Amino acid sequence: MNITNIVDLGIYPISQPVFGAQCRKTLDRDGVLVLSDFLRPQALASLLTESKAAQDDAYFCAQEHSVYLTPHDPQYADHHAANRKVVSSKGCICDDAVGATSVLRTLYDDAVFQSFVADVTSETALHPYADSLSSINIHYANRGQELGWHFDNSSFAITLLIQKPEAGSRFEFLKDLRDADAGEMNFEGVTRLLDGETAPDTLTMEPGALVLFRGRNAIHRVSPNESDTTRMLAVLAYNNKPDVALSESARMTFYGRLD
Repeated sequence: MNITNIVDLGIYPISQPVFGAQCRKTLDRDGVLVLSDFLRPQALASLLTESKAAQDDAYFCAQEHSVYLTPHDPQYADHHAANRKVVSSKGCICDDAVGATSVLRTLYDDAVFQSFVADVTSETALHPYADSLSSINIHYANRGQELGWHFDNSSFAITLLIQKPEAGSRFEFLKDLRDADAGEMNFEGVTRLLDGETAPDTLTMEPGALVLFRGRNAIHRVSPNESDTTRMLAVLAYNNKPDVALSESARMTFYGRLD
């Protein structure tokens, strides 16, 4: 299998600089880029079969965390935005369980795709994680499971929706709610969102869509799954420097193992 079996390069000419520039403009303006039906139907069907077969081996966990993904800060009260807890609950398959012939592996390793992502995100180069778990993940959310409100530590995220529930599992976000580089955490704005005083935006996507999202300053969540159909999502993670591994504590938290 090669990328032409996965992506219709006539519809999405990802090797063309003009197309990359258009996508970069959209991502810079909106903080999110959705390429609907990015995967060819046969590639999506193959990925769905693969994901269903792996689901029983997924590591499921539920975690409480702050929206900033930081430890408890004693200078603030428990109910302060810096310390208020939300819940994330999901299952995860790690990179080492993704086969060499998988649609995800082929796409992730493809030089044309990597160049496209680097161009759109304004990175000079992209590198896989140095650890054996973090580069490619498949996430599962069964009924009642969710991804709680949070800001990302990374500058961008790449996802592919594999299966969509009939209800719930809405991707909700608010763009530019903080300025992490300037140290402006906007506790007041976060509090208003957590208290339901601010309505988030909702991003609509269907299976087969590729999404690039800048979540470092955009708070976001996936609401609880309200159906018996599992939400399945692939995450493709790169670094802009070589030899970077996810920390051991993060690997134990997210994957339940170190390797």
